[in-house]
Amino acid sequence: MNIITASGLDDADEAPAELVERKGVGHPDTLADGVAEAISRNYSRYCLDNFGAVLHHNTDKTALLGGASDAAFGRGEMTAPITALVNGRLTPALGGHVIPVEDIIDSTVREFLGTALPLLDTSAHLVVQPRVSRASSPGAVLGATDGQQAGRRYWFTPRTLDDLAERHRMFANDTSAGVGYAPLGTAEQLAAAIETHLTSPAVAASHPYYGTDIKLMVVRHATSVHITACVPQIAARTPDLETYAARRDQARQVIADLAAGLAPGCTVDVAVNTRDDDARRELYLTAIGSSLESGDEGVVGRGNRANGLISMLRPMSMEGVSGKNPVYHVGKLYNLAAQRAAEELHQITGRTFAVALVSQSGRDLEDPWQVIARASGPAAVDAALVGQVVAGVMGSLDDIRAGLLAGKVATA
Repeated sequence: MNIITASGLDDADEAPAELVERKGVGHPDTLADGVAEAISRNYSRYCLDNFGAVLHHNTDKTALLGGASDAAFGRGEMTAPITALVNGRLTPALGGHVIPVEDIIDSTVREFLGTALPLLDTSAHLVVQPRVSRASSPGAVLGATDGQQAGRRYWFTPRTLDDLAERHRMFANDTSAGVGYAPLGTAEQLAAAIETHLTSPAVAASHPYYGTDIKLMVVRHATSVHITACVPQIAARTPDLETYAARRDQARQVIADLAAGLAPGCTVDVAVNTRDDDARRELYLTAIGSSLESGDEGVVGRGNRANGLISMLRPMSMEGVSGKNPVYHVGKLYNLAAQRAAEELHQITGRTFAVALVSQSGRDLEDPWQVIARASGPAAVDAALVGQVVAGVMGSLDDIRAGLLAGKVATA
């Protein structure tokens, strides 16, 4: 790996400004990420249980199309279904063993969305449309080498496990880059903590009238923090405008109290549901707690990055991490590895770090083509330390894979 270092990065809390967005667990984009990752995880488990290896697949182009709903005080119902378009490629068989791909997709989508949106009737108001291909991507040239083991021709139609090229040599499937940084700044900590609290099981139990399609935009300028939050309410559990308005004020106060505790040195102002027009009865009132019920769409990779945030003034990769193959896909592994490397370098040095890992298609997966590490402060960055940390993280990719397969490593 070639290591490039630089100093002069802003400290997380000394940057003059932060701009951070967080899309909640019920936001359509977050749901699309979750669906794609759940399908990849369940497909991978099926393969491991039956073959001892994960076959080639990716579901990272999945999209959710919004349905339609009627919401009024005291009642809410779906009037047209949500559609899950599962776009991607999943190996349909290993030799003569046919994999129940469509069954895995259908059951996974319904289970995931049913859990994420408990008020959604996944039998009546959800359509699942698998749109799966098995083309191998460019690289297979027909001719004398057609039948060779682990050839490109058999990328998605393996005859045996020996046709999985990564079992012979683990290499990067693409030229791409993953980025990570540590630690989080004040605005980032606020966005993550507030959304996590508002969508927690405890809040769901004590305030069952709030939906989970919560979105936060946090702007910090020096020690002034400005928060705008969108917090839906469940129509059937909201009897009238007076109750809605009181709960909107309650949500504003909860957010303000959380922010005051997390950022004691800052002045904080909070706005909630700024598009509401009480006189016109145009409110964030929902049947199931997500805008997915009424025309909004969700697409993998349009929402939170792998650290759960969209931090516009920090380094960012546009790779959609969710749904990519956990064995070798650099768009997934390099983003997660870069984050781990940045966290470890911060822990060792106390400095703010941003790390980028750049792959080169065909290169050994554990040997990034380029490593770029920037740190706060004027002192030079120790390239040897960066190399040591990155090598250690890349050598422990199996830990990341295990966490992904167990559902313990977040991808959005």
